[in-house]
Amino acid sequence: MGGAFLAAAVLARLGGRIGLPTIPLFIVAGIILGPHTPGVVLIADPHDLEMLSALGLVLLLFYLGLEFHLDDLKAGGRKMALAGGTYLALNVGAGLAFGFALGWGTSEALVLAGVLGISSSAIVTKVLVDTGRLGNRETKPILGIIVVEDIFLALYLAALQPILSGADSPAAAVGDGAKAFAFLLLLALAARFGTRLVGRLFSTPDDELLVISFLGAAVFVAGVSEWFGVADAIGAFMVGLMLGSTSSGERIRRLVHPLRDAFGAIFFFAFGLSIDPGDLPVVLWPVLAAVAVTLVMNVLAGLAAARLYRFGKPEAANISTTLLARGEFALILATMAAAAGLDSRLSPFIAGYVLLLAVLGPLAAGRSHWLARYLPGRDGDDGKEDRAADDGDGGAGSAALIPDGTAAAVPGRR
Repeated sequence: MGGAFLAAAVLARLGGRIGLPTIPLFIVAGIILGPHTPGVVLIADPHDLEMLSALGLVLLLFYLGLEFHLDDLKAGGRKMALAGGTYLALNVGAGLAFGFALGWGTSEALVLAGVLGISSSAIVTKVLVDTGRLGNRETKPILGIIVVEDIFLALYLAALQPILSGADSPAAAVGDGAKAFAFLLLLALAARFGTRLVGRLFSTPDDELLVISFLGAAVFVAGVSEWFGVADAIGAFMVGLMLGSTSSGERIRRLVHPLRDAFGAIFFFAFGLSIDPGDLPVVLWPVLAAVAVTLVMNVLAGLAAARLYRFGKPEAANISTTLLARGEFALILATMAAAAGLDSRLSPFIAGYVLLLAVLGPLAAGRSHWLARYLPGRDGDDGKEDRAADDGDGGAGSAALIPDGTAAAVPGRR
């Protein structure tokens, strides 16, 4: 574990000197030092880091929930739902069509629909932090799309599991879906009406007690979520959503930072450990085709969201590139596909696709201004009426939370 931390740190420091994002470097560190690459094998069994990796994902999504306030959901819920639904319709629909075009089978096509259709919440969160865009006006729609995706994913996984296993009856499948939906509804009601009670329970002047409390709550609810058939990431997100609106929210944001960064690095490192580079050439052309489809669909979704929110070309480019990466949820689907005995080409395809977009996504997000030059629409947002309209519908406003949890004016847009 110590070697994993150090290897990730060394590569990140080297890459930072030439302007590379940290996420693909953490993944590359896992590939180089994993069991599938000749040379030094730091960790022979990727499962050795399974729990730490899961904790990294929980903390990344918990932090995302902290940044996504309930007021934003109330003010911009309709637009966020429409933007998220449009994104899913374009990407999941294209993924399903692509899956059938490959001819690997119906179950495989359903898996590919989820792989191509769902962004990586972990990578999106990290990209927003690394690029300093948490205060940008387009960040609210991005987070709204992520929320819609996460809710869709919970229902999608609940419906897909009995289809892949083939062992459960339709009644059992409906029962599993109902159980997952009921738990999601319970979490939503707790976030909507239980914030005041939660705030009193977590209120303490002692930082040590506060850290133990919010960490325990996030991990516990994530585990219970899995038991109910809901992705653990959603449980962690909902806990963050509740705590972010309490009087302790600012302190929690500050205290969770070192935990989020450390275990988030292990999450991406462990992802790299699971990739066998030798399997990638077999599925090279399908992977490249899938990446091209995803690029086109993300640009269309970004333009649609920008039009909905009356944004200009810079915001449309930021939305398109920030949501580009695929990651942890694609790996969940790959695991389910392997357990169900689906086409053997599916796992290396997902690994190659996710790795390529995990590298391209952060790089594209940092250079989104290049894409903005070629998009249709306005060059920027200079209209006072548009700004007032957007701020009145859940926009970011003139002040935003920067990564250390303090409030600061946002001087410009990245």
